Amino acid sequence: MVFFTILLGLVPSFLMVGLGGLVRNRLSANAWQGLDKLNFEILFPALIFVAASSRPIAVADVVRIGPMVWAVLAAGFALGWLTRRWGPDRFLDFAGAWQTAWRFNTALAFVAIATLPNADVGLLAVSVGMAIPLANILAVSALSRGGAIGLRSTLTKVALNPFLLASVLGVLVGLSGLIIPAPIMAPIILLSQAAIPVALLSIGATMNWGALARLDRFSGALNAIRLLILPALTFAACWLTGVEGPLAQVLVLFAALPTASAAHVLASGFGANRELVATLIAQSTLLAALSLPVWITVATLTF
Repeated sequence: MVFFTILLGLVPSFLMVGLGGLVRNRLSANAWQGLDKLNFEILFPALIFVAASSRPIAVADVVRIGPMVWAVLAAGFALGWLTRRWGPDRFLDFAGAWQTAWRFNTALAFVAIATLPNADVGLLAVSVGMAIPLANILAVSALSRGGAIGLRSTLTKVALNPFLLASVLGVLVGLSGLIIPAPIMAPIILLSQAAIPVALLSIGATMNWGALARLDRFSGALNAIRLLILPALTFAACWLTGVEGPLAQVLVLFAALPTASAAHVLASGFGANRELVATLIAQSTLLAALSLPVWITVATLTF
């Protein structure tokens, strides 16, 4: 019963993805890329900032949650490296695919949190806020190693990442307890409300719906790491260490998310094989339609 309740809660989001697939030809490829850019530069940073800054954040939450989400990312990074033998010969192309083992879809995170009975958006915002910097540092560093970008350029790309800036600023505002005046927050909130619908439509419009037919040993291993192994490790760690309640549920949800829909944008920017990354994103998103409700149900019934 819980599983079907959660599944029904996610159905509208997956229908939005399907709608994006149906209307993809209504806009040009450049238009969809422009929407991705809008989401990446403005709408999602607004959503992350609003979620992180909308309530006071205790330093204890940051100290407690930070190492937990960093451990999830580190596990994805290390396990993903083990697939090197099956990946493309060119390291840059492998690095573009490798990042899908630890990066996560922020849009679906904020959609899925609403299906939890004791949903705590604040805990998710802190988790995302603490994870985004490391996720981007690892991804940019891996791609830089495979390309010709130097240390200075790498650090610049990481430091100016909009998600990173929004998450850091949001967490700082939350930690300070500062209340931003309503006239200033109102337009930011309006922008944040557009982020998820636009992201879901764009995912559907750019997704390769035949990607599941292209699963091989390399892509299968990366998807298994992202959708099965990481949430299983997180679930076991929470159970063994006594972490429970909303925090445990949020951590398992976080670990079970499909890979970031914007991963192909970063890969393309460094000159990696964009089609390979787009295929992995499509596979991860489609498979998560089955795996994510299962993990949310398991976390809900256990914690």
